[in-house]
Formats: sequence, structure tokens, C-alpha cells
Amino acid sequence: MAAEQSANELFRPRSQKTDGQVVAMRPSLTHFQQVTRKLVRNKLAMVGFTLIVLMVLMALIGPHLVPYSYSDQSLLTANQELSAEHWFGTDELGRDMFSRTWYGARISLIIGITAALIDLVIGVTVGGIAGYMAGRGKRGDRIDTIIMRLIEVLYGLPYLLVVIMLMVVMEPGIVTIIIALSATGWTGMARLVRGQILQLKNQEFIMAAQVLGAKFPRILLRHLIPNTIGVIIVNLTFTIPSAIFAESFLSFLGLGVQAPIASWGTMTNDALGVILTGDWWRLFFPALMISLTMFAFNVFGDGLQDALDPRIRE
Repeated sequence: MAAEQSANELFRPRSQKTDGQVVAMRPSLTHFQQVTRKLVRNKLAMVGFTLIVLMVLMALIGPHLVPYSYSDQSLLTANQELSAEHWFGTDELGRDMFSRTWYGARISLIIGITAALIDLVIGVTVGGIAGYMAGRGKRGDRIDTIIMRLIEVLYGLPYLLVVIMLMVVMEPGIVTIIIALSATGWTGMARLVRGQILQLKNQEFIMAAQVLGAKFPRILLRHLIPNTIGVIIVNLTFTIPSAIFAESFLSFLGLGVQAPIASWGTMTNDALGVILTGDWWRLFFPALMISLTMFAFNVFGDGLQDALDPRIRE
């Protein structure tokens, strides 16, 4: 009886206030709350996120803040400097640069985000199938080998060559450039997802799902891909600026969107002669928007990568 009483004294439940000392209990946080807290504390990442929100907001409302359309022409107001009437000046045809800049943001963001989402869907699907089938008998290895050889061939094709080939059979425009960017852009996502699936598929929770009779689509969609979502989201934040820059580069070369549609690439192409004429604003603003967009997505992606990394503790 004495021994039992002594054991109860030694192993009594610990409370927040024990032996006259207050024990600070850290509140439990969900994974989403932990990621959000680490991301908010990253000042550079929040600067990038703020810039992205402002870019999207101005792309939606920017062209409506001035009484000029992006395509309105007037030679009487050609090459005017910054003023209260034209906030970003005008180009050689008298078109308002402020309206054209934010209308071009719409085109560039639509192309970049759409191409990135297509890369996401195709890359995750193909990479998930290849990673799961690898090592599952001769049939599975054959499927993985065929997929990986296809990815290697497409990965080695320069996208500029793909665009030129598509321009021969398709009309230049937004749809063509999205198809061109997506034709080979999904390969990087597929290789990344395959590597993650190869690490996860032999773990205990996947083996338990297989023993319980779960089929391949359910295992892939309910167990494997959700556990790689962090890597997928981070890669997506880097894919969007790459697609935007590719669109701007192709439009600059004249292979992207065509006049009178405005994009940042076409605007920089139209402003090639400003070095000689001194109309600096025509090149400055579209180039600034491209640079800010690339900077914002990249620093936000870096911050998101650090926030989702379980090895980095607060």
C-alpha cells in the first residue's frame, strides 16, 4: 500500500502550475498555420506577395482608371512625356502608355498563369504515373522507361523551335503561344513529381493502402500527390514567371501576340528606337513591370519553399 502511494506521488499528472512554477504551454498549430506564420515572418517573401497582388489588381482595374483605350490612336498626342493627362506618356501612335501597360499585364499574366496550370496538370499526372509504375514488374518498368524517354526528348527541344514550328501551322496569337509554352514546359514538373513519388511509394502508409485494396488512381490522388503538394506549389510559383518572361521574349521577337493586342513584350519591341529618340518612358514602364513580376514571383517562391520545408524550425 505504501509502495502504491509512493508511486502515485512520483507519477502524478503534470499541470501548467507544478511545484509553484508556472509552465508555459505552447499552443498547438496546424501545418497550415505553421506555414503561414513562417511565411509572414519572411519580409522579402511578403514584399513579393504584395507586388503580385498589386499587379493582379492593377491588371483588372488599371485600364479603367484612364479615359483612354489601349488601342486609341491620335498622332496629335504622339510621344508625349509623362503628364497629368497621360500618366505614363504616349507612344509613337499617340496611344496611352498607362492603359497599354496594364492591359499588357492582363495578357502576360493570363498567358503565364494558364501555361503554368497546364504544365501543372500534365506534369503531375505524367510524373505521378511514371513514379508509381517504376519498379512494379516488367510492365511497370516499361511504362516508366517510355515516359522518361519521351520527357528527355521533349526536354531537349528548345521552345523557340517549337514556337516557330507551331507558327507554320497555326495563326500567331495567345492560344498558339500558350500551346507552345505548354508543349515542352510540363517536363520539368513531371521529373520533379516522379522523384517525389519514388521516395514516397514504399512508405508504410502507401503499403497499408495497397493491402486494404486501394486501387492505383485512389493511391495516387488521395495519398501520393497530396504529400507532394508543397513541392508542386513551390515549383508552380517559379513556373509562372518563367512563362511570363518567355511570352515577353517571344512577343519581343514578333512570335507572340500580334498587334493591336498589347503585351509587355510587344511594347518593348515597339520601343526599340527610344535610345535614339529619347522617349525613355516607352521602354521603361514595360521593362519595369517585367522585372518586378519576375522579382515578386521568385522571392515569394523562395519564401514559400522555406516555409514548407519541415527541416526549418522556428
